[in-house]
Amino acid sequence: MKVLFIEPPKDFWFVMGEYLPPPYGILQLAAYLQSKNKDVEIEVLDCQAERVDWEGLERRIESFDPDIVACGGLATCNTYTVAQTCSIAKKVRPSAMTVVGGQHFTATAHDSLEAYPEIDVIIRGEGEQTLVELVGALVSKTSFSDIRGISFRHDGEILHNPDRPLIENLDDLPLPGYHFVEDLVHRYHFTMMAGPKTRYALIEGSRGCPHRCTFCTQWRHWNGRRRGKSAKRIADEMEFCYQNYGCRFLWLTDDNFGLGKGMIDLCDEIVRRGFSDDMMWFFQAKCDDIARHPKILPKMRKAGNRWILFGAESHSKSTLEAFKKKIDPEDTKRAVRLLKENDIFAQATFIIGERKDSAESLAQMREFANGIDPDLAIFMILTPFPGTEVYERAKTNGWIEDRNWSNYDMVHAIMPTEYLSREEVQEELYECYRSFYGSFGRRLKGIFSKNKLKRRTYRYLAGQSVLNQLKNLF
Repeated sequence: MKVLFIEPPKDFWFVMGEYLPPPYGILQLAAYLQSKNKDVEIEVLDCQAERVDWEGLERRIESFDPDIVACGGLATCNTYTVAQTCSIAKKVRPSAMTVVGGQHFTATAHDSLEAYPEIDVIIRGEGEQTLVELVGALVSKTSFSDIRGISFRHDGEILHNPDRPLIENLDDLPLPGYHFVEDLVHRYHFTMMAGPKTRYALIEGSRGCPHRCTFCTQWRHWNGRRRGKSAKRIADEMEFCYQNYGCRFLWLTDDNFGLGKGMIDLCDEIVRRGFSDDMMWFFQAKCDDIARHPKILPKMRKAGNRWILFGAESHSKSTLEAFKKKIDPEDTKRAVRLLKENDIFAQATFIIGERKDSAESLAQMREFANGIDPDLAIFMILTPFPGTEVYERAKTNGWIEDRNWSNYDMVHAIMPTEYLSREEVQEELYECYRSFYGSFGRRLKGIFSKNKLKRRTYRYLAGQSVLNQLKNLF
């Protein structure tokens, strides 16, 4: 049995500059499958890192001659690239079974199987155990009827087996399969954050989030639960990437790690192992969590945490309530101040395009963002991703005007507000970036900042053309 995991050719989010992340999801799946079935021949093809185009992908599939093609594609905007990958696989190897998963295909399982005949099976939710059973059934030529967590076709019908329970202990998972891309690790980087030559790895500390933000795909995908790995297990994974692959920038992919006891234990583990001075790590948190735990921040900085992203989202309490964020604008102000005091780079995200947004309210939001002055601000357009409360409301009320999945990238306006057309929402996004980064004083302070990260980031941004690219979206 031969299984080919593919990270397809795709475009990256230009707002964050030039970067190339490792395909963590398929590396984890490949490692788990290998740990449970030693007889399976596994190959991982990362088209981005190997610089393989669509023609090259066709040749690679033909050369490996797989029985199963499993395609990675986390975001909704990558839907068509996943379908194209499966289509190529079917062209080259008609008998191969094509398998996809992730949040978008989980939320749209039935519609996707109807729309894309080149997709044979959709793994819904958590994929490790399901994929192992699927491979086993294909080897033994048995029915898929007892495999929980899949949607598939049978005798012309689309069938949806019951959901699979979540893995209870994430510490039982093997370390991600970086050995499948060992010759490519030197190519993974995040230029804006760590420079073009610093090796970069993703680390999974937990899955899921207990919060219920209306625009987020995560909490429903993970059944509204957060399951964390132990501090020792997370530090093991960090040290593994640090020692074996020379990674000096580590990104915790968690939706919301939290700044409680788990963070304290993790920092203690990292410091105890003695590599905290030689690497940096980044993660995302809630701003109210940062505001409530100021005493943990020095410990985090000592352990190598130098950059935190948090969702400010809005200056408006009513908008935050509509998003079910359960935060206050004062939390955002306090979070920025505390991070700067502890020499931790503060990156804030803001969302425009909520149903009640107007030109006046967004002008107030820009004033708020400029006033609190995070080190970096990212502005995004509210996007109705399938599986979210925003999507269900927008679909029910007929607000969605753009159904091209490629544009579901948080920089294209998909729907209007009560007061702004889609075109006006798009213009407001440009104005947000122009307002924040068009400030000569802010750019000058950034370029000559005493903070090395901020200095490097602003010098990098000075050479980018993000504003021009945003303007070209009109």
